[in-house]
Amino acid sequence: MSENIQYCFYIDTTKCTGCKACHVSCKDRQGDIIRKTNDPKTLGVPALNGVTWRRVYEFGGGTWSVDPNKGTFEQDVFAYYTSIGCNHCSEPACLKACPTGAMHKRREDGLVHVATDLCIGCESCSRACPYDAPQIDRERKVMTKCDGCYDRLADGKKPICVEACPMRAIDFDTVENIKAKYGNGDAHPASLPSQSITHPNLIIKANKNANLAGSILNPKEV
Repeated sequence: MSENIQYCFYIDTTKCTGCKACHVSCKDRQGDIIRKTNDPKTLGVPALNGVTWRRVYEFGGGTWSVDPNKGTFEQDVFAYYTSIGCNHCSEPACLKACPTGAMHKRREDGLVHVATDLCIGCESCSRACPYDAPQIDRERKVMTKCDGCYDRLADGKKPICVEACPMRAIDFDTVENIKAKYGNGDAHPASLPSQSITHPNLIIKANKNANLAGSILNPKEV
């Protein structure tokens, strides 16, 4: 693998149906690694204890109104889904916030990883990340996050969330390949933080309602 490449996610929010196949497959991968080794502490993966590396946000808004004179209803209700994990940002806020250097960006592929032997579980990275990507494994008292399925990449495979999506709403490749395939994408929807904060490696095809005022409808799930 050549140096100085940068991997990037692509999300098509016009296709995502909120089925959470990406979420479940990511969780299954974590469990498979643990079951094969019987020693999760050596691999830097969380036990199955509520840590969720990839989450599916349901974003929506709008109102209903009634015209009593006509007896009719008017509405502008909308909703759409966005699958979000770690965006392996070009300027990761988590890395800047980490006091020990445990959070680091790999030179060979631009993936942001956690060196669990250096991590003290202070959660500074979690508080700094606008995407809630780093999450603490309270059993081991270390931070964990999406690792870009680097082991699968080494075998020439896509990340498990990409292969699990039935709508093919997620893709993952180098920035150059993603842009060659999908273009530069649309402005990030109102439901996501400003790109200027961390310069995420995330190309989005935006839902037609992406810039309408609304809120997260499933906060307990994410």
